[in-house]
Amino acid sequence: MTTPLISVIVPVYRVEEYLERCVKSILFQTYKNLEVILVDDGSPDQCPAICDACAEKDARVKVIHQENKGLSGARNAGIDAAFGEYLAFVDSDDYVSPHFIEELYQLLKDTGCAIGQCRFSYVKGEGLVEEGDSAFCIYRGESLMEQLYGPEEKATCFVVAWNKLYRAELFKETGIRYPEGRIHEDEATTYRLFHEAKKLAFLDRALYGYYTENGGSITSVFSAKRLQWLTAHEERIAFFKKNGYEKLLPAAYRKLCDACITFYFRCTEQVKDAEELKKELRKRLETYRANGAAWIAALPLKTRMGYELFSMSPGLYAKMLQKMQETL
Repeated sequence: MTTPLISVIVPVYRVEEYLERCVKSILFQTYKNLEVILVDDGSPDQCPAICDACAEKDARVKVIHQENKGLSGARNAGIDAAFGEYLAFVDSDDYVSPHFIEELYQLLKDTGCAIGQCRFSYVKGEGLVEEGDSAFCIYRGESLMEQLYGPEEKATCFVVAWNKLYRAELFKETGIRYPEGRIHEDEATTYRLFHEAKKLAFLDRALYGYYTENGGSITSVFSAKRLQWLTAHEERIAFFKKNGYEKLLPAAYRKLCDACITFYFRCTEQVKDAEELKKELRKRLETYRANGAAWIAALPLKTRMGYELFSMSPGLYAKMLQKMQETL
């Protein structure tokens, strides 16, 4: 029986040290009916040549060379060029288990879901250990959206694009694409895919290796671009109000308000235009508190008092928070 074609899209930019490792991990999949789309996003190093060399060695590899459009633009180019019935994304410095595609494809086949997802592990170049087992669960509708507001690592697992297998129709028939010219593109897109998919199957096994030199999540230098995270969540809240996810609005507004405070304290003296950014964040927090008053009222009193204290005096808020942490 012929298996369906699955397209694996790999955005490529300044990863010459890691690219071959990534591509090999995809080509060594136990599932063989693949097209691997390498999108050279105007990379200034040896990546374009490495992409072409990979295509010469394996006919399943296709290469797109384009001017730099960022991660979203590279993913979108891959989506538009893909012929597969299913799509997957792999970041070009990461690598995957040989069973990544086969396990997720079988999961979708068995459950009838339009999105299959696995766990990921932080890796530093070593072999990927498939932690976990074959247990899976299915999330539907509001329960699926709710996973975006769980503990940090679990929420990350759900929001990212790259540990999943999607039915291509979720992109092809809806016109959903990643927002170009912005960062936090997953935050701005995944919830829309969840809404269209209706349900997601989650395999409790780590089949994706997220590469990081320090073995954990990477905290980049803060800048004004990070406010695009807030924009993505503002859009998500508007989407929730329009599409009947009102029960999630307290958690959604809490995440926005908490982010304003977190971002405020990341605006250190080393950050360009730090004082202006701090003013903007305090202004946004007040806007969120006003616009979301009906839903923020459902949050614990301690949380609401914290927002009030921060609005009055961020310095006093920081001192009170430090004292509370010292007593723990």
